[in-house]
Amino acid sequence: MLGALSSLSAQYGDAAYAGWAALVVAVLNGIADRLRRRERPLAAGVFAFVSVLAWALFLGALWTWFGWLQSSPSPASVSSASSSPFHGFSVARLSLELLVLIAAAGSRRRFEFPFIAAISTVVGWLFVTDLVSGGGEWSVVVTLLVGLFYFAAGSARDDPSAFWLELVGGVLIGGSLLYWWHTSDWQWALVAVAALVYVGLARRTGRSSWAVLATIGLLAAATHFTIGWTRVGVPFLGGGAAAPPRLWVPPVVFAFVGFLLVSLGLRTGRGEAA
Repeated sequence: MLGALSSLSAQYGDAAYAGWAALVVAVLNGIADRLRRRERPLAAGVFAFVSVLAWALFLGALWTWFGWLQSSPSPASVSSASSSPFHGFSVARLSLELLVLIAAAGSRRRFEFPFIAAISTVVGWLFVTDLVSGGGEWSVVVTLLVGLFYFAAGSARDDPSAFWLELVGGVLIGGSLLYWWHTSDWQWALVAVAALVYVGLARRTGRSSWAVLATIGLLAAATHFTIGWTRVGVPFLGGGAAAPPRLWVPPVVFAFVGFLLVSLGLRTGRGEAA
């Protein structure tokens, strides 16, 4: 699908490309329906998942043809504040997101393929954040609130789609915290604390996604402290030799994080076994 649309977009104008994209959507939907009727639910679900992505690309091509979306923004607009995906109120952008969200929800109900919920959760966050914010700090606040809502909704459900609610929710919450906490040592210490909270959520909910995100957070904090504590010195205007780097810091820090992860894993594993 991606190969075909990439090739077609390079050979045709906006109108023709939108027509070819519609054909790709029709073909993928036809294959998905045929596989569903032949009682091949897994293969049908895979084609249904890809057809939703193709639908999003078709809408983007159609809106571009209509002149509602820019096909190739200028470098000046990319470097300005308007390059934010949530900048300003755009009916075209909101309508595209809403139509993709409706298609994903309908396809999820029709094919009962949990992976489609990954599209719904991501596009749902995009739509809500785009609707009520215009970029900057407020978008981060909305992202955090959406992440908390996904976490609550995923914790209250026990179907396979709940995994995607908790995974995307954890990413949104963690991404919001990293947006605010990424400059000083004490902020990265808070990131490490938040990672430990994620480990507790992994044990409480039984969702491995929280443990994976916790590992990423701990390694990110360890990388920050390693760079600072290694202290690679640089001579100031040639006046004196640089302080020798502390080459023992990286193995010590990452060894500590490694043993910490093993300890947390064993503790969480015992709770799961019990």
